[in-house]
Amino acid sequence: MQIIQGRPSVSNVMKYLKSEAVSDVFHCSSGSQPAFCLIMFAHCNLAILTVVLILHDQVHAGEIIGGHETVPHSRPYMVLLQQNKANGHTAHCGGFLLNENFVLTAAHCQAETYEIFLGLHNYHHKNGVQHVHVEKAFPHNDYDENNFENDIMVLKLKSKAEFNNKVKSIALADHGDGSLPQSCVVSGWGRTKEESHMSLKLLEANVTLTDDERCAKEKFYCSKGETGPGRGDSGGPLVCGDGKAYGVVSTSSSPNPSASSIHRYTKIPTYKEWIDSIINDNGKY
Repeated sequence: MQIIQGRPSVSNVMKYLKSEAVSDVFHCSSGSQPAFCLIMFAHCNLAILTVVLILHDQVHAGEIIGGHETVPHSRPYMVLLQQNKANGHTAHCGGFLLNENFVLTAAHCQAETYEIFLGLHNYHHKNGVQHVHVEKAFPHNDYDENNFENDIMVLKLKSKAEFNNKVKSIALADHGDGSLPQSCVVSGWGRTKEESHMSLKLLEANVTLTDDERCAKEKFYCSKGETGPGRGDSGGPLVCGDGKAYGVVSTSSSPNPSASSIHRYTKIPTYKEWIDSIINDNGKY
């Protein structure tokens, strides 16, 4: 039997277990007793379900849960990022404008190509919205898709953003901005519940960060509770009391079904020098 080393991705484990399950069922049809076939089939599918449940305790963040609609254009730094996948499918993440040339988002939002919407509030009302393509993506070199370490990415726009009252940049926190911020806000167009589609309007939710040693060690800020980001809001900013972006929405997880969700945000002060170097080295067109 093949040994899968490290923490494999869900898709790879699924492919492996499904191949094992198909093999067992095939052998069942080749002379085994019916009762044995049924047991083996149930065993294989239970194994698949168990592994999926274990690995999916941590998922990409994305839906603003327990939030409310923002005042239109009150967060002019917000970006809707459309991910164009190699298979022809599209998905969405959040992001935020660093200056007229660059956007910050999460590394797990990588795609074949990208499109950026600036000055957007209602997805169905795009009059005056700036639609910009991405020239180049700079995911962190040490990003780990298995545990989401270094989940941060800079995008260089193909054409400059035009600043106005609906499109502006946001300042980033650095090491000089104190220790743990308390009252913060996350925003995005992600789903408001698991089975729904993306929100048509920009939503926001208040979150309180927790003093978690494990989060700090892993270069994250964390918040707990049902209110916060989820699937679809990945890459958006964690904006705290002084109006600066302190984190990038990364993942949400739950230790067990009855426990509160833990939301993780990549810690911007830890990566401020890296972000500045990407901008300084690639700012010219």
